[in-house]
Amino acid sequence: MDLQLKDKVIIVTGGAKGIGEGIVRVLAGEGAIPVIVGRSEEDNNKLVNEIISTGGQCFQVVAELTKPEECEKAVRATIEEYGRIEGLVNNAGVNDGVGLEKGDYEGFLASLHKNVIHYYLVAHYALPELIKSKGAILNITSKTAETGQGNTSAYAASNGARNALTREWAVELLKYRIRVNAIVVAECWTPLYESWIKTLPNPDEKLKEIYAKIPLENRMTTAEEIANTTVFLLSPKSSHTTGQIIHVDGGYVHLDRALANA
Repeated sequence: MDLQLKDKVIIVTGGAKGIGEGIVRVLAGEGAIPVIVGRSEEDNNKLVNEIISTGGQCFQVVAELTKPEECEKAVRATIEEYGRIEGLVNNAGVNDGVGLEKGDYEGFLASLHKNVIHYYLVAHYALPELIKSKGAILNITSKTAETGQGNTSAYAASNGARNALTREWAVELLKYRIRVNAIVVAECWTPLYESWIKTLPNPDEKLKEIYAKIPLENRMTTAEEIANTTVFLLSPKSSHTTGQIIHVDGGYVHLDRALANA
């Protein structure tokens, strides 16, 4: 299926690694021009160079998205390079463990900057170009907004906000024919996930426990699987889909956990 994304300029925040990297790779494979926005120039350029070496197109902007001015800078640099923006994937963030009992104001506010404020700001600054192109916005969110996790109040709050903003923007931007959707991630294997699992006393046993709770095939979702759905939702092939919060999670959130061991 031709997703009609050739030469479309699409910003992907946190696009150098993990889920973002998967999205960038699939976009490039469809002939789009992904723009990686991330804090590490080395990581950004590593992926950019790899994609270009295989015949694709890609660009990168170094930005620390917890700083509002850097959000604007990333959008401005993209416009200066290409003169247009036709899609936005808000993806950057981290489950940073700011809880209720042991958290504090400073940590909670910092986590909101890491995880949701830049979603708003990048979309805000990109909006004039998205209006021109009738582009699409895709927000990556987490199961924590719906299931809770414990000891991660700020991240859960951020993801609740991501879900709410998805529906709010879908309504506000109807008049511009800009579609806004979200993908909810549950258990997806990424470098950050691997780093976290290694901090546990028995990481191999913990992984087995997690696999056993994922109904479909008792395995984690891959970054590519998240990316495939993301890219479809950005494309004209999903032209009448907006305001949707879609779970790409092997049934983790909604199916009976007893099914995993059936």
